Amino acid sequence: MKTLEHQPEVTFLCDEEGRLLLASSGEWRVALLSQVIPVLDRRLRNLSGQSLRWDVSGISSIDSAGMVLIEYHLNRLAERGNTVEVTGASAEQQKLYEMVASYTAATSEAPRKRQSRFLRPFARLGESVATFLRDIGAFLSFVGEDFIVLVLLLLQPWKFRYRAIIKNIQDAGVRALPIITLTSFLIGVVIAYQGAVQLQKFGANVFVVDMIGISVTRELAPLITAIVVAGRTGSSYTAQIGVMKITQEIDAMRIMGFEPHRFLVLPRVIAVMIALPLMIFFADIIGIAGGMLVANLHLNISMTEFIHRLQGVLDVKHVWIGVFKGPFFAWLIAMTGCFRGFQVSRDTESIGRYTTISVVNAIFLVIACDALFSVILTELGI
Repeated sequence: MKTLEHQPEVTFLCDEEGRLLLASSGEWRVALLSQVIPVLDRRLRNLSGQSLRWDVSGISSIDSAGMVLIEYHLNRLAERGNTVEVTGASAEQQKLYEMVASYTAATSEAPRKRQSRFLRPFARLGESVATFLRDIGAFLSFVGEDFIVLVLLLLQPWKFRYRAIIKNIQDAGVRALPIITLTSFLIGVVIAYQGAVQLQKFGANVFVVDMIGISVTRELAPLITAIVVAGRTGSSYTAQIGVMKITQEIDAMRIMGFEPHRFLVLPRVIAVMIALPLMIFFADIIGIAGGMLVANLHLNISMTEFIHRLQGVLDVKHVWIGVFKGPFFAWLIAMTGCFRGFQVSRDTESIGRYTTISVVNAIFLVIACDALFSVILTELGI
């Protein structure tokens, strides 16, 4: 039987005397400290000349690693001129602290090696690379867990949350149609205007139809639609799951035996994978309509002539290629949004940070995936 572990937490409040209060709770053991370490580093890094109170009465259990972490930050705060009062420590915690403090006092006599300013950029680069590699490993683990849950659900299809999928299709697809309509129409207008200026020089006005039809259906409509969905839907997934993690709803789901991937991740991923190809096809129509309007007004190409020319130059494969990219873009967007949502820590500041990271990652992955499609399809002659 799996035992429930109380994750270590630290909450930043203000006590009755106006001092900054650090309220610690949970189990501060070595296996569980990975979530609270970045919170302490980020919030205590720039404090100087302040009066603080650290309440440890809520800590249910603590080992030497947890006590070393507390002792380390107490020393750093003292070095920067902060006054820290520790309250709520039990007798056992006090003995453990004295033992850790005596050892660190003996070992801290060695002079600290100052890092060269010349080496700092390389150190930051190394830290960035290490963080990047850790994120890749965590993302692959997240994808593997999601795949296992999906396989188990395929063996029991009646356990799919169909209502949640339909609701997410409405949120990610139907409600995004106004912004998709506007962006697609403007893209068609821009392409037609820019192409018309160049084609008029050679008296080849009619070729603007070829440019609009192929570029919109094959590349621009899928890419622009995916970027809009990444900014709109991917960020909302990160924020929604992040808030649920802060309010401990995800922990409550696990306690009650509900698998978060089944209830939170898969309905969102499946919904976006269904909605995005349909939105791309819709964007194709709107983008071509915008280009046709400009061609009519600026190049005097009638709509009948435009449609007749479009039927001759636009192969169905270009439309299918654009639509085919949709599920791949959707999977990257939804998985990135959900993955970053689960990475949100126990403070509200991290929601904004991981939401921003989610959007940037999703847009980058979409563009990289589109470039990969372009290379592969060109090599295949499609």
